[in-house]
Amino acid sequence: MTAALAGEYDLDMNRSVADIQLESAASPLADPAVARVAADTVRKAYAVGLVDESPDFAALTYPAVKRVVARVRAAGIGGIAAASLARTDPADVAAIARELRQIESLLEQSPVPDTEWPRVLQVFDRDRLAPLLGISPSSAVRYARGERRTPDAVAARLHFIALVSGDLAGAYNAIGIRRWFERPRAALDGRAPAGLLTGDWAPDDEGAVRIRELARSVVESPAT
Repeated sequence: MTAALAGEYDLDMNRSVADIQLESAASPLADPAVARVAADTVRKAYAVGLVDESPDFAALTYPAVKRVVARVRAAGIGGIAAASLARTDPADVAAIARELRQIESLLEQSPVPDTEWPRVLQVFDRDRLAPLLGISPSSAVRYARGERRTPDAVAARLHFIALVSGDLAGAYNAIGIRRWFERPRAALDGRAPAGLLTGDWAPDDEGAVRIRELARSVVESPAT
């Protein structure tokens, strides 16, 4: 881990416990609504490859959240909301939650294939990923290497896979995520997610929507 990344989450061990507790109580993340949307925003930023270090939610701080937001803004996403957040008084938790919710929503709607290819390929090899995207393994390699521009339809599917994988990452490792896609699910009428994501599918298709809802439920209940 680089010093810059480590600095996002590490605590200064020279500070007293009382100092740390006072900082925690004063942080906007002490508010449950802010903490939840902050965690969701950081999770999605990591899922789409805009954050290099897997977030440690137990040690997440508001300055770290703001650095993640800055990276999202640098990718061309949520610039207005990010600028507003930078000007917001840390005591105004309602405004902070509102701006973070906007940034989270924009992350949801904004494929970023340049960073999503390497992140998703950390979980799936090209031969497993290509069928989920409705393309050949050789095309997956060319798109991932930037030799060809990723078509919009493929970028949308890749974004969907990245977000679903990000939801599942809170409960499963890479092997578990791959198996989740391949196992029949009762909530999908006994079909496996991979069996619904075939051909020229789109993220707003009924089957894909049901898969996303199922994956989101894992964030709430890891046993799902």
